[in-house]
Amino acid sequence: MIVFWFVVSLQQILLLVLLLSLVGCGSTPSLFNPKIIDSLSSQVIELLEGEDKIEIDAEELAILAAVPRISSFWQNSVKASKIAVFSPVFANGALYAADEEGNLIRFDPVTGKQSWNINTEHQLSGGVGAGDGMVLVGTFKGEVLAFDESGNALWKAIVTSEVLSPPRVDSNIVVVRTGDGRIFGLDAIDGSRKWVYQGATPSLTVRSSAGVLISRGAVFAGFAGGKLAAMSLFNGNIGWEIAVSLPRGVTELERMTDITSLPVADEHLVCTVAYQGRVACFGMADGSQVWTREASSSIGLAMDDDYVYVSEDQGAVVAYDKRSGASIWKQGRLGSRKLSPPLVRGHNVIVGDDQGNITLLRNYDGAIVARSATDKSAILASPEALPDGFVVQTAKGGLYAFSHQF
Repeated sequence: MIVFWFVVSLQQILLLVLLLSLVGCGSTPSLFNPKIIDSLSSQVIELLEGEDKIEIDAEELAILAAVPRISSFWQNSVKASKIAVFSPVFANGALYAADEEGNLIRFDPVTGKQSWNINTEHQLSGGVGAGDGMVLVGTFKGEVLAFDESGNALWKAIVTSEVLSPPRVDSNIVVVRTGDGRIFGLDAIDGSRKWVYQGATPSLTVRSSAGVLISRGAVFAGFAGGKLAAMSLFNGNIGWEIAVSLPRGVTELERMTDITSLPVADEHLVCTVAYQGRVACFGMADGSQVWTREASSSIGLAMDDDYVYVSEDQGAVVAYDKRSGASIWKQGRLGSRKLSPPLVRGHNVIVGDDQGNITLLRNYDGAIVARSATDKSAILASPEALPDGFVVQTAKGGLYAFSHQF
Protein backbone atom coordinates (compact mmCIF):
# COMPACT_ATOMS: atom_id res chain seq x y z
CA MET A 1 0.00 0.00 0.00
CA ILE A 2 3.03 2.34 0.15
CA VAL A 3 2.61 2.98 -3.56
CA PHE A 4 -0.38 5.18 -2.91
CA TRP A 5 1.79 7.84 -1.28
CA PHE A 6 3.00 8.66 -4.77
CA VAL A 7 -0.43 8.92 -6.38
CA VAL A 8 -1.35 12.57 -6.48
CA SER A 9 -4.41 12.82 -8.71
CA LEU A 10 -7.85 11.24 -8.76
CA GLN A 11 -7.35 10.03 -12.31
CA GLN A 12 -4.05 8.35 -11.43
CA ILE A 13 -5.68 6.61 -8.47
CA LEU A 14 -8.47 5.30 -10.64
CA LEU A 15 -6.08 4.16 -13.35
CA LEU A 16 -4.03 2.17 -10.85
CA VAL A 17 -7.17 0.67 -9.30
CA LEU A 18 -8.50 -0.41 -12.66
CA LEU A 19 -5.18 -1.92 -13.71
CA LEU A 20 -5.14 -3.90 -10.47
CA SER A 21 -8.66 -5.05 -11.24
CA LEU A 22 -7.62 -6.27 -14.66
CA VAL A 23 -4.78 -8.28 -13.18
CA GLY A 24 -7.17 -9.63 -10.54
CA CYS A 25 -9.45 -11.01 -13.24
CA GLY A 26 -6.93 -13.63 -14.34
CA SER A 27 -4.97 -16.09 -12.31
CA THR A 28 -4.02 -13.68 -9.55
CA PRO A 29 -0.25 -13.47 -8.93
CA SER A 30 0.93 -13.46 -5.35
CA LEU A 31 2.11 -9.88 -5.88
CA PHE A 32 -1.51 -8.73 -5.92
CA ASN A 33 -3.56 -9.32 -2.80
CA PRO A 34 -7.18 -10.08 -3.86
CA LYS A 35 -8.46 -8.36 -0.75
CA ILE A 36 -6.73 -5.13 -1.77
CA ILE A 37 -7.92 -5.49 -5.37
CA ASP A 38 -11.54 -5.99 -4.40
CA SER A 39 -11.45 -3.23 -1.80
CA LEU A 40 -10.04 -0.80 -4.33
CA SER A 41 -12.44 -1.92 -7.05
CA SER A 42 -15.39 -1.28 -4.75
CA GLN A 43 -14.12 2.28 -4.33
CA VAL A 44 -13.83 2.98 -8.06
CA ILE A 45 -17.50 3.79 -8.48
CA GLU A 46 -17.47 6.12 -5.49
CA LEU A 47 -14.46 8.00 -6.86
CA LEU A 48 -15.87 8.19 -10.37
CA GLU A 49 -19.07 9.68 -9.04
CA GLY A 50 -17.12 12.70 -7.88
CA GLU A 51 -15.33 13.89 -4.81
CA ASP A 52 -18.34 15.85 -3.52
CA LYS A 53 -20.53 13.51 -1.53
CA ILE A 54 -24.19 14.24 -0.91
CA GLU A 55 -24.72 14.53 2.83
CA ILE A 56 -27.66 12.87 4.56
CA ASP A 57 -29.50 15.62 6.42
CA ALA A 58 -30.95 15.22 9.89
CA GLU A 59 -34.51 15.77 8.71
CA GLU A 60 -34.27 12.84 6.31
CA LEU A 61 -32.94 10.55 9.03
CA ALA A 62 -35.65 11.69 11.46
CA ILE A 63 -38.38 10.88 8.93
CA LEU A 64 -36.91 7.44 8.34
CA ALA A 65 -36.70 6.77 12.08
CA ALA A 66 -40.45 7.27 12.36
CA VAL A 67 -41.34 4.83 9.57
CA PRO A 68 -43.13 1.62 10.68
CA ARG A 69 -40.96 -1.46 11.21
CA ILE A 70 -41.02 -4.47 8.89
CA SER A 71 -42.28 -7.68 10.48
CA SER A 72 -39.37 -10.05 11.16
CA PHE A 73 -39.61 -13.84 10.75
CA TRP A 74 -36.22 -15.06 11.95
CA GLN A 75 -32.52 -14.31 12.13
CA ASN A 76 -29.45 -16.54 11.69
CA SER A 77 -25.92 -16.11 10.42
CA VAL A 78 -22.96 -17.41 8.44
CA LYS A 79 -19.37 -16.13 8.54
CA ALA A 80 -18.60 -12.53 7.59
CA SER A 81 -17.53 -11.66 4.06
CA LYS A 82 -14.38 -9.59 3.63
CA ILE A 83 -14.07 -9.73 -0.15
CA ALA A 84 -16.87 -11.53 -1.96
CA VAL A 85 -20.54 -10.64 -2.30
CA PHE A 86 -22.82 -13.55 -1.37
CA SER A 87 -26.55 -13.91 -1.76
CA PRO A 88 -28.74 -16.69 -0.35
CA VAL A 89 -31.00 -18.60 -2.73
CA PHE A 90 -34.41 -20.19 -2.18
CA ALA A 91 -35.02 -23.35 -4.21
CA ASN A 92 -37.25 -26.40 -3.88
CA GLY A 93 -38.49 -25.48 -0.42
CA ALA A 94 -35.09 -24.72 1.12
CA LEU A 95 -32.79 -21.74 1.61
CA TYR A 96 -29.06 -22.05 0.93
CA ALA A 97 -26.31 -19.65 2.01
CA ALA A 98 -22.52 -19.69 1.87
CA ASP A 99 -19.51 -17.74 3.12
CA GLU A 100 -15.86 -17.12 2.27
CA GLU A 101 -14.60 -19.67 4.76
CA GLY A 102 -16.12 -22.43 2.67
CA ASN A 103 -19.31 -23.13 4.59
CA LEU A 104 -22.42 -24.10 2.64
CA ILE A 105 -25.55 -24.27 4.77
CA ARG A 106 -29.15 -25.29 4.18
CA PHE A 107 -31.81 -23.50 6.24
CA ASP A 108 -35.49 -24.04 6.81
CA PRO A 109 -37.03 -20.94 5.16
CA VAL A 110 -39.89 -20.82 7.68
CA THR A 111 -37.96 -21.13 10.95
CA GLY A 112 -34.41 -20.23 9.90
CA LYS A 113 -33.01 -23.38 11.53
CA GLN A 114 -30.10 -25.20 9.90
CA SER A 115 -30.89 -28.45 8.11
CA TRP A 116 -27.23 -29.21 7.35
CA ASN A 117 -23.88 -27.45 7.30
CA ILE A 118 -20.88 -28.61 5.29
CA ASN A 119 -17.43 -27.12 4.86
CA THR A 120 -16.38 -27.33 1.23
CA GLU A 121 -12.68 -26.89 2.17
CA HIS A 122 -12.38 -24.11 -0.40
CA GLN A 123 -12.34 -20.32 -0.10
CA LEU A 124 -15.63 -19.43 -1.74
CA SER A 125 -16.00 -16.32 -3.87
CA GLY A 126 -19.47 -16.59 -5.41
CA GLY A 127 -22.81 -18.16 -4.66
CA VAL A 128 -25.19 -19.58 -4.02
CA GLY A 129 -26.85 -20.93 -7.17
CA ALA A 130 -29.48 -23.67 -7.09
CA GLY A 131 -31.81 -25.59 -9.37
CA ASP A 132 -32.38 -28.96 -11.02
CA GLY A 133 -31.69 -30.58 -7.64
CA MET A 134 -28.24 -28.97 -7.40
CA VAL A 135 -26.54 -26.38 -5.18
CA LEU A 136 -23.59 -24.50 -6.73
CA VAL A 137 -20.79 -22.24 -5.51
CA GLY A 138 -17.56 -20.85 -6.98
CA THR A 139 -14.06 -20.15 -5.68
CA PHE A 140 -11.30 -17.58 -6.08
CA LYS A 141 -9.23 -20.27 -7.84
CA GLY A 142 -11.76 -20.73 -10.61
CA GLU A 143 -13.41 -23.86 -9.27
CA VAL A 144 -17.11 -24.61 -9.59
CA LEU A 145 -18.42 -26.92 -6.86
CA ALA A 146 -21.66 -28.84 -7.27
CA PHE A 147 -23.62 -30.53 -4.49
CA ASP A 148 -26.97 -32.25 -4.27
CA GLU A 149 -29.74 -30.97 -2.02
CA SER A 150 -28.52 -33.18 0.82
CA GLY A 151 -25.06 -31.59 0.72
CA ASN A 152 -23.30 -34.48 -1.00
CA ALA A 153 -20.52 -33.46 -3.40
CA LEU A 154 -21.32 -34.18 -7.05
CA TRP A 155 -18.38 -32.78 -9.02
CA LYS A 156 -15.79 -30.03 -9.32
CA ALA A 157 -15.02 -28.17 -12.56
CA ILE A 158 -12.18 -25.78 -13.35
CA VAL A 159 -12.75 -22.56 -15.30
CA THR A 160 -10.29 -19.84 -16.27
CA SER A 161 -10.68 -17.33 -13.45
CA GLU A 162 -12.38 -16.56 -10.14
CA VAL A 163 -16.14 -17.04 -9.96
CA LEU A 164 -17.61 -13.88 -8.48
CA SER A 165 -21.31 -14.52 -9.04
CA PRO A 166 -23.71 -17.40 -8.35
CA PRO A 167 -23.56 -20.17 -10.97
CA ARG A 168 -26.91 -20.74 -12.66
CA VAL A 169 -28.44 -24.03 -13.79
CA ASP A 170 -31.25 -24.78 -16.20
CA SER A 171 -32.09 -27.70 -18.49
CA ASN A 172 -29.10 -29.69 -17.18
CA ILE A 173 -26.63 -26.95 -18.09
CA VAL A 174 -24.69 -24.97 -15.47
CA VAL A 175 -23.76 -21.46 -16.60
CA VAL A 176 -20.79 -19.81 -14.91
CA ARG A 177 -19.39 -16.33 -15.39
CA THR A 178 -15.72 -15.75 -14.58
CA GLY A 179 -13.76 -12.67 -13.59
CA ASP A 180 -11.96 -12.52 -16.93
CA GLY A 181 -15.20 -11.92 -18.84
CA ARG A 182 -15.89 -15.46 -20.03
CA ILE A 183 -19.15 -17.39 -19.73
CA PHE A 184 -19.02 -21.18 -19.53
CA GLY A 185 -21.72 -23.75 -20.16
CA LEU A 186 -21.03 -26.91 -18.16
CA ASP A 187 -22.77 -30.27 -18.22
CA ALA A 188 -24.80 -30.56 -15.03
CA ILE A 189 -24.12 -34.30 -14.84
CA ASP A 190 -20.33 -34.20 -14.51
CA GLY A 191 -19.21 -30.57 -14.91
CA SER A 192 -17.58 -31.14 -18.30
CA ARG A 193 -17.33 -28.10 -20.56
CA LYS A 194 -19.98 -27.81 -23.29
CA TRP A 195 -19.23 -24.30 -24.56
CA VAL A 196 -17.50 -21.03 -23.70
CA TYR A 197 -18.15 -17.44 -24.78
CA GLN A 198 -15.95 -14.38 -24.47
CA GLY A 199 -16.88 -10.94 -25.70
CA ALA A 200 -14.58 -8.04 -26.45
CA THR A 201 -13.15 -6.38 -23.33
CA PRO A 202 -12.15 -2.68 -23.17
CA SER A 203 -8.73 -1.70 -21.85
CA LEU A 204 -10.24 -0.53 -18.54
CA THR A 205 -13.06 -2.26 -16.71
CA VAL A 206 -14.52 -2.40 -13.22
CA ARG A 207 -14.37 -5.76 -11.46
CA SER A 208 -17.89 -6.78 -10.54
CA SER A 209 -19.98 -9.70 -9.33
CA ALA A 210 -22.52 -9.43 -12.15
CA GLY A 211 -23.79 -12.84 -13.17
CA VAL A 212 -26.07 -14.09 -15.93
CA LEU A 213 -29.80 -14.40 -16.43
CA ILE A 214 -31.26 -17.58 -17.93
CA SER A 215 -34.69 -17.26 -19.51
CA ARG A 216 -36.53 -19.19 -22.24
CA GLY A 217 -33.52 -21.17 -23.36
CA ALA A 218 -31.25 -18.15 -23.59
CA VAL A 219 -28.46 -16.70 -21.47
CA PHE A 220 -28.43 -12.90 -21.10
CA ALA A 221 -25.38 -11.05 -19.84
CA GLY A 222 -24.11 -7.48 -19.76
CA PHE A 223 -20.47 -6.70 -20.44
CA ALA A 224 -17.85 -4.02 -20.07
CA GLY A 225 -18.24 -1.40 -22.76
CA GLY A 226 -22.03 -1.28 -22.40
CA LYS A 227 -22.93 -4.38 -24.45
CA LEU A 228 -25.83 -6.75 -23.73
CA ALA A 229 -25.65 -10.20 -25.33
CA ALA A 230 -28.10 -13.05 -25.73
CA MET A 231 -26.71 -16.53 -26.37
CA SER A 232 -28.10 -20.02 -26.61
CA LEU A 233 -28.17 -21.91 -23.34
CA PHE A 234 -27.46 -25.16 -25.17
CA ASN A 235 -24.43 -24.28 -27.34
CA GLY A 236 -23.38 -20.73 -26.46
CA ASN A 237 -24.05 -19.37 -29.95
CA ILE A 238 -24.81 -15.64 -30.03
CA GLY A 239 -28.40 -14.77 -30.87
CA TRP A 240 -27.86 -11.04 -30.73
CA GLU A 241 -25.64 -8.38 -29.19
CA ILE A 242 -26.65 -4.77 -28.69
CA ALA A 243 -24.99 -1.60 -27.42
CA VAL A 244 -26.93 -0.40 -24.38
CA SER A 245 -24.67 2.59 -23.89
CA LEU A 246 -21.86 4.05 -26.00
CA PRO A 247 -18.67 5.37 -24.38
CA ARG A 248 -18.54 9.15 -24.09
CA GLY A 249 -15.82 11.54 -23.02
CA VAL A 250 -12.13 12.08 -23.66
CA THR A 251 -10.33 9.88 -21.13
CA GLU A 252 -10.68 6.13 -20.68
CA LEU A 253 -12.26 6.76 -17.28
CA GLU A 254 -14.88 9.10 -18.68
CA ARG A 255 -15.64 6.61 -21.43
CA MET A 256 -16.18 3.68 -19.08
CA THR A 257 -19.79 2.49 -19.35
CA ASP A 258 -19.79 -1.08 -18.05
CA ILE A 259 -22.86 -3.15 -17.32
CA THR A 260 -22.03 -4.47 -13.86
CA SER A 261 -25.43 -5.80 -12.78
CA LEU A 262 -27.84 -8.57 -13.69
CA PRO A 263 -30.38 -8.05 -16.54
CA VAL A 264 -34.08 -8.68 -15.85
CA ALA A 265 -36.68 -10.12 -18.19
CA ASP A 266 -40.33 -11.04 -18.65
CA GLU A 267 -41.96 -12.99 -21.48
CA HIS A 268 -41.17 -10.36 -24.11
CA LEU A 269 -38.60 -7.86 -22.81
CA VAL A 270 -35.11 -7.95 -21.37
CA CYS A 271 -33.89 -4.82 -19.60
CA THR A 272 -30.53 -3.70 -18.26
CA VAL A 273 -28.69 -0.62 -17.01
CA ALA A 274 -25.14 0.63 -17.54
CA TYR A 275 -22.84 2.69 -15.38
CA GLN A 276 -22.49 6.25 -16.77
CA GLY A 277 -24.92 5.24 -19.49
CA ARG A 278 -28.52 4.23 -19.91
CA VAL A 279 -31.34 2.01 -18.74
CA ALA A 280 -32.95 0.27 -21.68
CA CYS A 281 -35.36 -2.50 -22.65
CA PHE A 282 -35.09 -4.69 -25.73
CA GLY A 283 -37.18 -7.31 -27.48
CA MET A 284 -36.13 -10.67 -26.11
CA ALA A 285 -36.36 -12.45 -29.44
CA ASP A 286 -34.21 -10.16 -31.61
CA GLY A 287 -32.68 -7.45 -29.38
CA SER A 288 -34.73 -4.68 -31.01
CA GLN A 289 -34.71 -1.55 -28.86
CA VAL A 290 -38.05 -0.77 -27.21
CA TRP A 291 -36.93 2.26 -25.20
CA THR A 292 -33.88 3.80 -23.55
CA ARG A 293 -33.32 6.55 -20.97
CA GLU A 294 -30.24 8.26 -19.59
CA ALA A 295 -29.27 6.72 -16.23
CA SER A 296 -26.30 5.46 -14.27
CA SER A 297 -26.24 2.39 -12.09
CA SER A 298 -23.53 -0.05 -11.14
CA ILE A 299 -26.04 -1.77 -8.83
CA GLY A 300 -29.00 -3.24 -10.64
CA LEU A 301 -32.69 -3.20 -11.41
CA ALA A 302 -35.93 -5.17 -11.04
CA MET A 303 -39.15 -5.52 -13.01
CA ASP A 304 -42.82 -6.29 -12.44
CA ASP A 305 -45.90 -6.23 -14.69
CA ASP A 306 -45.88 -2.43 -15.01
CA TYR A 307 -42.54 -0.89 -14.11
CA VAL A 308 -38.76 -1.22 -14.22
CA TYR A 309 -37.09 -0.15 -10.96
CA VAL A 310 -33.44 0.99 -10.93
CA SER A 311 -31.19 1.46 -7.89
CA GLU A 312 -29.11 4.41 -9.04
CA ASP A 313 -25.54 5.14 -7.99
CA GLN A 314 -26.34 8.15 -5.83
CA GLY A 315 -28.82 6.34 -3.60
CA ALA A 316 -32.13 6.85 -5.40
CA VAL A 317 -34.63 4.29 -6.66
CA VAL A 318 -36.28 5.29 -9.94
CA ALA A 319 -39.34 3.68 -11.54
CA TYR A 320 -39.89 3.66 -15.30
CA ASP A 321 -42.93 2.57 -17.26
CA LYS A 322 -41.99 -0.85 -18.65
CA ARG A 323 -43.60 -0.27 -22.02
CA SER A 324 -42.63 3.32 -22.79
CA GLY A 325 -39.72 4.13 -20.49
CA ALA A 326 -41.54 7.15 -19.08
CA SER A 327 -40.29 8.19 -15.64
CA ILE A 328 -42.95 7.39 -13.02
CA TRP A 329 -41.31 8.33 -9.71
CA LYS A 330 -37.98 8.81 -7.98
CA GLN A 331 -37.27 8.17 -4.28
CA GLY A 332 -33.95 9.60 -3.14
CA ARG A 333 -34.48 10.08 0.59
CA LEU A 334 -33.40 6.65 1.79
CA GLY A 335 -30.69 7.61 4.26
CA SER A 336 -27.88 6.14 2.16
CA ARG A 337 -26.09 6.76 -1.10
CA LYS A 338 -25.21 3.11 -1.76
CA LEU A 339 -28.10 0.71 -2.27
CA SER A 340 -28.60 -2.94 -3.10
CA PRO A 341 -30.40 -4.10 -6.24
CA PRO A 342 -34.17 -3.96 -5.69
CA LEU A 343 -36.61 -6.83 -5.28
CA VAL A 344 -40.33 -6.59 -6.07
CA ARG A 345 -42.74 -8.48 -3.79
CA GLY A 346 -46.44 -7.78 -4.17
CA HIS A 347 -46.97 -4.03 -4.14
CA ASN A 348 -43.60 -3.33 -2.53
CA VAL A 349 -40.14 -2.60 -3.87
CA ILE A 350 -37.53 -3.80 -1.36
CA VAL A 351 -34.04 -2.35 -1.22
CA GLY A 352 -31.11 -2.68 1.18
CA ASP A 353 -28.25 -0.26 1.78
CA ASP A 354 -24.65 -0.06 2.95
CA GLN A 355 -25.78 0.72 6.53
CA GLY A 356 -27.65 -2.57 6.82
CA ASN A 357 -31.14 -1.10 6.50
CA ILE A 358 -34.03 -2.60 4.56
CA THR A 359 -36.66 -0.26 3.11
CA LEU A 360 -40.03 -1.06 1.55
CA LEU A 361 -41.30 1.36 -1.09
CA ARG A 362 -44.80 1.44 -2.56
CA ASN A 363 -44.47 0.29 -6.14
CA TYR A 364 -46.79 2.82 -7.80
CA ASP A 365 -45.51 6.05 -6.18
CA GLY A 366 -42.24 5.25 -4.37
CA ALA A 367 -43.53 6.22 -0.93
CA ILE A 368 -41.61 4.72 2.00
CA VAL A 369 -43.98 2.38 3.83
CA ALA A 370 -41.75 0.39 6.20
CA ARG A 371 -38.12 0.05 7.23
CA SER A 372 -35.94 -2.08 9.50
CA ALA A 373 -32.29 -2.35 10.51
CA THR A 374 -30.13 -5.46 10.53
CA ASP A 375 -26.56 -5.54 11.87
CA LYS A 376 -25.33 -2.19 10.45
CA SER A 377 -23.18 -3.87 7.79
CA ALA A 378 -23.69 -3.53 4.05
CA ILE A 379 -26.41 -5.37 2.14
CA LEU A 380 -24.84 -5.56 -1.32
CA ALA A 381 -26.80 -8.33 -3.04
CA SER A 382 -30.46 -8.22 -3.94
CA PRO A 383 -32.90 -9.48 -1.31
CA GLU A 384 -34.04 -13.05 -2.05
CA ALA A 385 -37.74 -13.85 -2.29
CA LEU A 386 -39.30 -16.38 0.10
CA PRO A 387 -42.85 -17.78 -0.14
CA ASP A 388 -44.17 -15.29 2.43
CA GLY A 389 -41.47 -12.65 2.45
CA PHE A 390 -37.79 -12.19 1.69
CA VAL A 391 -34.33 -12.67 3.19
CA VAL A 392 -31.11 -10.65 3.03
CA GLN A 393 -27.48 -11.51 3.75
CA THR A 394 -25.23 -8.80 5.20
CA ALA A 395 -21.47 -8.34 4.90
CA LYS A 396 -21.12 -9.51 8.51
CA GLY A 397 -22.90 -12.74 7.56
CA GLY A 398 -26.27 -11.94 9.09
CA LEU A 399 -29.30 -13.64 7.55
CA TYR A 400 -32.52 -11.73 8.19
CA ALA A 401 -35.93 -12.95 7.01
CA PHE A 402 -38.82 -10.46 6.85
CA SER A 403 -42.41 -10.34 5.75
CA HIS A 404 -43.15 -8.17 2.72
CA GLN A 405 -46.43 -7.26 4.39
CA PHE A 406 -46.48 -4.56 7.05
